Amino acid sequence: MNVRRITMRVNGTARTADAPHHLTLADHLRTALRLTGTHIGCGTGDCGACVVLLDGAPVCSCLVLAVQADGREVTTVEGVADGDRPAAAQRALVEEHGLQCGFCTPGLIVRMAHAARHGGGEQDVLAGHLCRCTGYEGIRAAWRRLAAEEDGR
Repeated sequence: MNVRRITMRVNGTARTADAPHHLTLADHLRTALRLTGTHIGCGTGDCGACVVLLDGAPVCSCLVLAVQADGREVTTVEGVADGDRPAAAQRALVEEHGLQCGFCTPGLIVRMAHAARHGGGEQDVLAGHLCRCTGYEGIRAAWRRLAAEEDGR
């Protein structure tokens, strides 16, 4: 098995671990780095549960090989939080009842946080995100709340 030692900056901290060449970034985060907030849903990039920021851009981590993240910056849902407080996107989802089972929520939080910081819109948040539980109304309301909070700052 081909294995390579890789180092990436994850949530602001340099992390080094061995990664088989075929291992996805999602699996590497969950197994080698023990960051289980990133969920793996479909494995084909369709559901958005595994979204992380790679060098500041949202990506489906199930479609990126861990070795491709060598030397790069990765932000997971754990890194989006505000210290010990939940992320603003997480608070908005709770307040607007935009989550139910919570499986897709980590990827959604990462997308919402990115869109709020970079001036994205609702389509940027919902594109590539599949939620089987909520019907999206609570998610849309949470996005509007978060966007309004960001505009008010």
